[in-house]
Amino acid sequence: MHSAAAPGLTFRDATDADVDELVVLIESAYRGDASRAGWTTEADILEGRRTDPEGVLQVIKSPDSRLLTVERDGRIVACCQLEHRGDHAYFGMFAVNPTLQGEGLGKTVIAEAERQCRAAWGIGEMHMTVISVREDLIAWYERRGYRRTGQMSPFPYGDERFGIPQRPDLEFELLVKKLG
Repeated sequence: MHSAAAPGLTFRDATDADVDELVVLIESAYRGDASRAGWTTEADILEGRRTDPEGVLQVIKSPDSRLLTVERDGRIVACCQLEHRGDHAYFGMFAVNPTLQGEGLGKTVIAEAERQCRAAWGIGEMHMTVISVREDLIAWYERRGYRRTGQMSPFPYGDERFGIPQRPDLEFELLVKKLG
């Protein structure tokens, strides 16, 4: 689906054939040296993997979830998970190619994700969790209308599927946005 609000971008649901490309995109946006090309890197607080093919495929196959994929010129440049959870949607697995960060693509993707959740599910709220020490990222979401709730959940220390923490104070904070 082409978006009038985002000329040159195609928004569509991911398929099994996209898994490998999506894993590369997500990893490049958050981990390792490639992630340092953008501002969303977690390389200083987490090592190891951010996701794997099984995790991406699980989102694609879940009946209550979608992995919204964004293409430009036939190449996947961004993605995000949208999961229907009753009266709200969960927004996660958000990644923008690090060489394209800072150009407004992330703003466009999150706005389209919110629009699609309202249209498809009629929900009035979007939820997400962000590592609480990521003040720059939380501030970016606040500028998009998300608010900090102070509700924390523990980081899964010891489960390397989520990365290898480089500091002892990691936890997730719930951010919420009312959708108009």
